[in-house]
Amino acid sequence: SAITFQDVYFEYTKGHQILNGLSFTVPSGKKIAIVGGSGSGKSTIVRLLYRFYDPKEGNIFINGQDISEVNLESVRKAIGVVPQDCVLFHDTVYHNIAYGKLSTTEEEVYKAAQMAEMHDAINRFPNKYNTQVGERGLKLSGGEKQRVAIARAILKNPPVIVYDEATSSLDTITEQNILQALRRVTLGRTTIVIAHRLSTVVDADQILVLDKGRVAESGTHYELMSHSSSLYADLWNKQSAGVNHRNGGEQGTSNKGDANNNTVLDEKDSIPH
Repeated sequence: SAITFQDVYFEYTKGHQILNGLSFTVPSGKKIAIVGGSGSGKSTIVRLLYRFYDPKEGNIFINGQDISEVNLESVRKAIGVVPQDCVLFHDTVYHNIAYGKLSTTEEEVYKAAQMAEMHDAINRFPNKYNTQVGERGLKLSGGEKQRVAIARAILKNPPVIVYDEATSSLDTITEQNILQALRRVTLGRTTIVIAHRLSTVVDADQILVLDKGRVAESGTHYELMSHSSSLYADLWNKQSAGVNHRNGGEQGTSNKGDANNNTVLDEKDSIPH
């Protein structure tokens, strides 16, 4: 299912334009990363796609259909969202995963957990899939919560996956495992990754760089890095400098996101849970 934003304008409050004639297309089955500075509109794109809001002007299409003319439930069924912060209910881990598809079978839940690389961890829990999680239950790590969110998206089996990449607070090994699980899930699906840590989207089919509410640059990682004066290269170099500073010059081994870096790249409005 291809996704097209056609000359989209949007503002949360009058006179404060967030998207300013935004146009781009995500071809069916391709993985597109969206990057940009704080407030550039990255997460707003997802809110409009999920129809929490409608554009002030312009159109959004999924598979050639204007989503404003399609039943809201149908639009949301077509999109699987893996948010920054996975909300866990006070219930079993089984039912927390099954929330992605209420009419599911045990076999489907187990398969989704395996694809999300969560199955083995669950089998080490006190009561395995019947272990209570949430506020008054077993506390899951950030990586485990992300895997639950990915498993929910797998169960939903949507043609479109949207991932608000929030791995900057995870250790490097967990981050790589999460990204590996995500690559398995998104293979052959139309995918939008809201990227905060640029090193995680080097493999994207295309990267869109937002600035002032529109696409300022687009291309692969290597195409964008070939222009040393590009916005993307500037963001990349700032992140690399942050990593080097934390590690005393040794890049890529940090266990935590860089506060300085997050100021540059994170957007205040998060995407839907």
